[in-house]
Amino acid sequence: MAERVTVPVGDKQLIIETGKLAKQADGAVTVQYGETIVIVAAVAATKPKEGQDFFPLTVDYREKAAAAGKFPGGYFKREGRPTEKEIVTSRMIDRPIRPLFPRGWFNEVQVQSILLSADGENDPDVLSVVGASAALMVSDIPWAGPLGAVRVGRVNGQFIANPTHSQLEKSDLDLVYVGSETELVMFEGSAKEISEADFLAAMEFGHKAIQPIIAAQKELAARAGKKKRDIQVFVVPEEILAEARALAGDRMIPALLTTGKLAREAAVNAIIEDVGRRLVEKFGAEKVTEFTIKEAFYHIQKEAVRGLILREGKRLDGRGFDDVRPIYCEVGLLPRAHGSALFARGETQALVLATLGTGEDVQEFDAYAGGETEKKFILHYNFPNFSVGETGRIGGPGRREIGHGALAERSIEPMLPLDDYPYSIRVTSEIMESNGSTSMATVCGGSLALMDAGIPLQRPVAGISIGLCTEYQGERLTRYELLTDIIGWEDAFCDMDCKIAGTERGITGFQLDLKLPGLPLEVIAKALEKARVARLHILQEMSKTLAAPRPELSKYAPRIETIKINPEKIGALIGPGGKNIKKLVEESGCEIDIEDDGTVNIFSVSAEGMKMARDAILGMTAEAEVGKIYRGKVVTVKDFGAFVEFLPGKDGLVHISELANFRVKKTEDIVKVGDEILVKCLGVDEKGRVRLSRKAAMAERDKEMGGGEPPPPAEKPSAPAARSPRRNHREH
Repeated sequence: MAERVTVPVGDKQLIIETGKLAKQADGAVTVQYGETIVIVAAVAATKPKEGQDFFPLTVDYREKAAAAGKFPGGYFKREGRPTEKEIVTSRMIDRPIRPLFPRGWFNEVQVQSILLSADGENDPDVLSVVGASAALMVSDIPWAGPLGAVRVGRVNGQFIANPTHSQLEKSDLDLVYVGSETELVMFEGSAKEISEADFLAAMEFGHKAIQPIIAAQKELAARAGKKKRDIQVFVVPEEILAEARALAGDRMIPALLTTGKLAREAAVNAIIEDVGRRLVEKFGAEKVTEFTIKEAFYHIQKEAVRGLILREGKRLDGRGFDDVRPIYCEVGLLPRAHGSALFARGETQALVLATLGTGEDVQEFDAYAGGETEKKFILHYNFPNFSVGETGRIGGPGRREIGHGALAERSIEPMLPLDDYPYSIRVTSEIMESNGSTSMATVCGGSLALMDAGIPLQRPVAGISIGLCTEYQGERLTRYELLTDIIGWEDAFCDMDCKIAGTERGITGFQLDLKLPGLPLEVIAKALEKARVARLHILQEMSKTLAAPRPELSKYAPRIETIKINPEKIGALIGPGGKNIKKLVEESGCEIDIEDDGTVNIFSVSAEGMKMARDAILGMTAEAEVGKIYRGKVVTVKDFGAFVEFLPGKDGLVHISELANFRVKKTEDIVKVGDEILVKCLGVDEKGRVRLSRKAAMAERDKEMGGGEPPPPAEKPSAPAARSPRRNHREH
């Protein structure tokens, strides 16, 4: 029997229903807001796979074209591989729910969300987070929820819960907030230089807004939820863990304090190999598997790292808790790239390239759920295996790479002049070395590369990651330390990776990953302040290399010239089947973008090509001006006169009586096909036919020469055989 709960969120009702669809799933719900509907289903395997030594959680979000009443783009007319929006949304769902599964439980879990109806205004991503929580709550899958999720915008200084796409266009904040009844669990999004105080106020607003959503899920679970299944979790036998600690002895701390990531890993691995071998000798290979050794040493290393931080006040690389690692910046190191930068922070190194493109390079995509359908700014992040000294599968970007690129992209984008900037922009980050927060290194390197390319970035953007090491008594947080600029092992063995990017004026991008079931907002408030101080330090270091955008674009970047034409002339410029514009592009080597309002953007790396295209466009779209003198070419000779092409593709008639200031018996006596002559426009009739006069043009030229004015360019004469002695005498 179907059950539903309804709760007000913002200016609409959020409806969660279960028991109607996907009844064979362990838990399934539909979530509706406005006319946007998603279904989220959760299923867990009844037992773990043989030899499985990790928790295989898969979260997948997909948008269906039919949800918006559309056909998919492309040849096959079927949805294909996940889009970046779908991948980013999948990660958004994954991050808050993952920490709430029991540690040591290795049954595979799949959470799938499908967009069923899209009204084009209400984004389904936040609904999918709510749906994942609700589906797990009504299922028999062990999970320590519920969670609530809301998007927070700010328009005219007022916070809005779940703003529409239209409202977000006016908002200076796009915050996705996920929390429990008492604590923050996850946030991500972007802002237009919001202050730390306002950002914290937005999270407090979001936390209040999710409470009715959490209460509604509890009510739904009470009415329709299944009893949670009994599970078995893997725990390293205490006797093996104790023996491992004893065998490692006092060697682990010096190994962890070894200088350098690779040297530290080698020192620790040597201990693990030695102790593992001795454990197998004592307890047997059946009892001490490779996974048992791995889990035992995860606990030992975690205890050691956290003990160093909380009890001895030490970090693995010897820094203070607030210290940023040494920074090195370099720009312009790749000669043919439009802009390039190397940003290094300790053992994290990003090589970032900026490329300017034309209107044809704008990324277009289907947006079934509404929102933008094209992007003028794209940031791509790549993480090769060699950056961590490892081998592995080499292929396209994975979900992590897509997610890191999206975070860096939305952190930089608020500072770009995209609305009126004619170029498309692409930034590519190639991670050369990794030991903590390469996404924030990408933000720093991306800002430098953009400025090196001469792109008018409003202000440089930098980013930093703040970590956290906690100590609990039961469920009560008793002690913690915040860590500025965390390295990889602090990320692995501590509790938080809070990435904050921004300018000297405020925050532009943010993302929080927690290994804890939640965190008080006052802890995040302190993390924001540490991130602000570190960000200002990094910006100062960056400014020593390049403080502002270069005044000129790279000589290899396409130049642009904008021409405004009469929109009615667009068809003539394009030509039948695009004939005219294709020919012009081929001959000039330029890229030409034509907008509906008559704006024509010409992109060229060649001054000659730019001039050719500009002159041709002006000629093809120009109107005949009465009284203006043109240089034209004779294209047709008739008994009654000559037709002269005075503008590209536009002819006018020079009547035989207007060829000279004397009576002309025969047109060919004065001009022949191919002659270049000066003509003056006498008028245009109602049918658009143009009357030209060579006689009037010559008279005006003679007048200017007599007055000492610089004459217009002389006519190109015909071959002597085609000219009459009388004509030459009269003209000269």
